[in-house]
Amino acid sequence: MSEDRLIVFDTTLRDGEQSPGASMTRDEKVRIAKALERMRVDVIEAGFPAASEGDFESVQAVAQSVQESTVCGLARALDSDIIKAGEALRGGERTRIHTFIATSPIHMEKKLRMTPDQVVERAVEAVKLARRFTDDVEFSPEDAGRSEPDFLCRVLEAVIDAGAGTVNIPDTVGYNVPEQFGGLIRMLRERIPNADKAVFSVHCHNDLGLAVANSLAAVMNGARQVECTINGLGERAGNAALEEVVMTVRTRQDIFPCTVGIDTTQIVPTSRLVASITGFTVQPNKAIVGANAFAHESGIHQDGVLKSRETYEIMRAEDVGWSANRMVLGKHSGRNAFRSRLRELGIEFSSEEELNEAFARFKALADKKHEIFDEDLQALVTEAGTEAENERVKLVALKVCSETGEIPDARVTLSVDGVERQGRAQGSGVVDASFKAIERIVHSGTELQLYSVNNITSGTDAQGEVTVRLEKGGRIVNGQGADTDIVIASAKAYVNALNKILAPEERAHPQAADV
Repeated sequence: MSEDRLIVFDTTLRDGEQSPGASMTRDEKVRIAKALERMRVDVIEAGFPAASEGDFESVQAVAQSVQESTVCGLARALDSDIIKAGEALRGGERTRIHTFIATSPIHMEKKLRMTPDQVVERAVEAVKLARRFTDDVEFSPEDAGRSEPDFLCRVLEAVIDAGAGTVNIPDTVGYNVPEQFGGLIRMLRERIPNADKAVFSVHCHNDLGLAVANSLAAVMNGARQVECTINGLGERAGNAALEEVVMTVRTRQDIFPCTVGIDTTQIVPTSRLVASITGFTVQPNKAIVGANAFAHESGIHQDGVLKSRETYEIMRAEDVGWSANRMVLGKHSGRNAFRSRLRELGIEFSSEEELNEAFARFKALADKKHEIFDEDLQALVTEAGTEAENERVKLVALKVCSETGEIPDARVTLSVDGVERQGRAQGSGVVDASFKAIERIVHSGTELQLYSVNNITSGTDAQGEVTVRLEKGGRIVNGQGADTDIVIASAKAYVNALNKILAPEERAHPQAADV
């Protein structure tokens, strides 16, 4: 790959999934991976195979489904982790193992309980083992931003000699600022003797709101890979947003000494897909993909844009996917039109039965809603996926009553482990009453942390998409539900979250165990 090409490394499926409640199923990960492949993302970090059997299967499924992009698996610098990653990626067209170990004094002493010499030895052994499974190995010194420069140089020189083709410098806790972080990358490239043998990468967190700025400062100082996520998704305050990094480099070619190979027209569709699957909606004023990103209300701005777009717009909305032609489906649309549009959205069915079930849902929605847009189809398929997981609790019926001067009332029928049960409750509103009625049946002991409503499309007949966040014993999950009736969507979301909280937790945080 040419020196002036910026490699886009997407970690939505791994680091993005570490957002509390953002866990994705295997099929959902494959859908997002296929969307990233259509966007021509260079590297897709599909997950952490050693974290759980589910993560292993997800990485394996993505590796088997993606042909054009490199599929990457994360592994701590442990033999067992690296072997797991190698097994999960086996048979993939293009694969990479990304291994890491902490290098900051506080992490080595408090978390790893290892000496610096032991850390260097373990890092080298990890890279050499990973090379047995793939020629494409990436190494990260965790908490590099707080590591001592001399030791950081020593570790990176050693792993490059061992065969790491990419060395990634993470700002793990989002502590750095642009000038400082850019200087760190420049210093490493100048001081490490074999720096020319590896691609320098960065992975920045957004705790101070500087993830994109730090990443771009690194690019200006020689980094040629940026690790990022769709919509900036990630644990705590998130990661560098892929769409912001890509469009900055592309828009300011007068400043940046590199190019990106991304198909930017896929940015908005992929953003919507990730938001729909994870339940993390995009704020309206979010750069590039927010609903207001290309909206102008000021009269002066409107006048200027009408006379010449370039007066107030530095990018074209069409270039990031906002004005793409869309096929509007309705109740008279046939199965072939339905299948064709979903295929264009990157949604394939593994069996005719799955297609028939989805088509039946589409027809039911078309009876309520005159026009069905792409966003409705995405929500429809996402809802089908979440309901497939609802093995213990299902919403059978809901009846609510709201009247001026009267206390709202809700009656709910659920199927719990195959047995129908009924509950009734009053609340401050019909949604509150519905949730209380569900709890009287399930007795989950959860605490509601978030209730969010988002319209999928415009119009009074639009589907409402509801996100519910529940917490129990420190475990946090998100549930999603969509319907033209917002109360029913709310009940669906609550039931979806309950099923996740009631299911056994298999997934481990990649940094949960000491290396």
